[in-house]
Amino acid sequence: MTIGGSLALYFIIWWTVLFAILPIGVRSQAESGDVTAGTDPGAPTRPDLLRKALWTTLVSAVVFGLVRLGATWLDI
Repeated sequence: MTIGGSLALYFIIWWTVLFAILPIGVRSQAESGDVTAGTDPGAPTRPDLLRKALWTTLVSAVVFGLVRLGATWLDI
């Protein structure tokens, strides 16, 4: 696999993992009982996006490594 192909694959894996990790641990304003006026009650109180981006990068690196290992093993 070329460098460009590897970067494209990692990019796709990263975004897929991000969307899987985003809802983990999120509490809405309605659940926490602290609804700010003018906002949707379903809006998150603390999304912790930096922490989730770091977890996404870590999980994506592992998944990408496994995919590359499999591709190497299968000689793709």
